[in-house]
Amino acid sequence: MQTLLITGGAGFIGSNFVHYIMANTNCQIINLDKLTYAGNLNNLKSILQHPRHIFIKGSIQDRMLVKQLLDQYQPDGVVHLAAESHVDRSIDGPGEFIQTNIVGTFELLECVRDYWSRQDATQKAAFRFLHISTDEVYGSLGPTGYFTEETKYAPNSPYSASKAASDHLVRAYFHTYGLPVLITNCSNNYGPYQFPEKLIPLMILTALKDEPLPIYGDGSNIRDWLFVRDHCSAILKVLTQGQPGEVYNVGGNNEKTNLQVVQGICDLLDKLKLRLKGGSYRELITFVKDRPGHDRRYAIDSSKLKAEFAWVPEESFETGLFKTVKWYLDNLDWCQSIKSGSCRG
Repeated sequence: MQTLLITGGAGFIGSNFVHYIMANTNCQIINLDKLTYAGNLNNLKSILQHPRHIFIKGSIQDRMLVKQLLDQYQPDGVVHLAAESHVDRSIDGPGEFIQTNIVGTFELLECVRDYWSRQDATQKAAFRFLHISTDEVYGSLGPTGYFTEETKYAPNSPYSASKAASDHLVRAYFHTYGLPVLITNCSNNYGPYQFPEKLIPLMILTALKDEPLPIYGDGSNIRDWLFVRDHCSAILKVLTQGQPGEVYNVGGNNEKTNLQVVQGICDLLDKLKLRLKGGSYRELITFVKDRPGHDRRYAIDSSKLKAEFAWVPEESFETGLFKTVKWYLDNLDWCQSIKSGSCRG
């Protein structure tokens, strides 16, 4: 592909994917991001002036803008990452999740469908629309088993329900209009540039302030953790080799309880950044009331992705967590820009 339109390319996964594409292909990137609280121009600082990267501040709900970008740059594909993504925020205010994740995806699909319908046969056949989703659409697992591409949807939060709805819309545009779509459902991502409301960066930065580290319930909720750059490599595989209409699950094969994750962070900080008051950061761990609809366990079966594309994650949770903690310690100025809001342009 020569040109890609990427939505949400200033967010956590989006900015990592943009960097990955810039480093591993010669593709031109048209990067559309609304720059809400989670969108951060500092994530893109090193490539903002690169001739292959064009950043546009705007919303996927702005049909006129999206149509203009499609007609002007003639992309060979669209990677749709723009989304509201934090479960706690969706509980407190679900409306924004409905607007961005459902209505926004619909508006984008309509623009892309119109653009795609006007291409010649060769261009139509080569075009791809890749929708990035989450394993949370599947609901909660028991102590055994894995989510597969055939698992029935059972979302339990406004966030996961909004993502499930957008998945169904994307699928419908394939079956109704023939739009060559692909869907990926990924497990919990972590790594550089993640907004500090999410578990791992929140715990790192809270520990550095020597404040209590709150863990929901008894800390035994289990997630499958995927280093973000491993996710990016999977996205590129699906985009370039995936079969239109198919769904691909992307997991890291790293099941950890929330308590194990926080303990791992504390242990790394004990080695990399001694606590000012002495003692271990583990002493800061505090259990708090569980949140509503907190799914017990997620675990992804990525065997389809591995079988079709020979994809495997490069990072173990231990190596990925070390790189992540080290990145935040080395980039505290980035964290400060997030807090001040000076990065949104």
